[in-house]
Amino acid sequence: MLMYRENVFNWRCTKKIDFIMLKIAFHPIYKHPLPEGHRFPMIKYDLLPQQLLHEGTCDDANFFQPGTPNDTVILAAHEEEYYNKLINLDIKPSAARKIGFPLSNELVQRERIIADGTIKGCEFALEHGIAMNIAGGTHHAYSNRGEAFCMLNDQAIGAKFLQNEGLAQKILIVDLDVHQGNGTAKIFQDDDSVFTFSMHGSGNYPFKKEISDLDIPLEKGITDGEYLSILKNTLPELVTKVNPDFIFYLCGVDVLSSDKLGTLGMTLNGCKERDRYVLQTCFDAKVPVQCSMGGGYSPDIKTIVEAHANTFRLAQEIYF
Repeated sequence: MLMYRENVFNWRCTKKIDFIMLKIAFHPIYKHPLPEGHRFPMIKYDLLPQQLLHEGTCDDANFFQPGTPNDTVILAAHEEEYYNKLINLDIKPSAARKIGFPLSNELVQRERIIADGTIKGCEFALEHGIAMNIAGGTHHAYSNRGEAFCMLNDQAIGAKFLQNEGLAQKILIVDLDVHQGNGTAKIFQDDDSVFTFSMHGSGNYPFKKEISDLDIPLEKGITDGEYLSILKNTLPELVTKVNPDFIFYLCGVDVLSSDKLGTLGMTLNGCKERDRYVLQTCFDAKVPVQCSMGGGYSPDIKTIVEAHANTFRLAQEIYF
């Protein structure tokens, strides 16, 4: 274990002190304009912070605006040839179609800024125990290509940043999006210092799965009780076994039964209890955690925002 751990966990002893606060990455570029009728709900990146401010879960001081990270930080997780083609918009049309967004300079800059939100969130999590990114969870991005609304893998970049800066040695990535974190699994497939755990719909995209360190495929229509039972029988033992210095949590809300791109049967309350269990486990284990929001495609935008907002409410409740 690294020697920094005792100092990092000062936040654990100063819970509820005013100067310790939840830090949340947000930038106006997160809400990127898309063609009318596009199935990706970009509006949630505007509505979610508005909701958190309106209800008093957060105030302006909770939010920080990420910038553009150094290219070397990104290149720790991505191949240089791919990255250069991406920033020069030199991606083949067939590869661009797999990404699913019309490529533009602003879109690529958005992806870089999202990654910086996760990088800076890692630093805040080391200080406060937890940090959040309103966006992120771009787990379908491979080191050499993008797909499924993902171009740069923010949590893979964050993990490499922590290790290269000597801030963590052993990292656990907990991916509970309904879709397997295929890009993340592939990036770290030969890296024993990063343990990848994906619990996802067996019938969901990607239809050709990669191999995570631990994959738990879930049957169609699984209920809250069944899902939570599997999670509770897995996560504490996994944290003990891996003994990580840092945890990344991808908390996609596409596990909901209403989700257009999901196959599971979870309710809003079940999704909330999933987040409660994960965050409480991280808190009790005294392991810093960075949370990226991941997917959510329910037809009613209010459902998406409410499910995401629950994650932030629980972070405030448990940590502060």
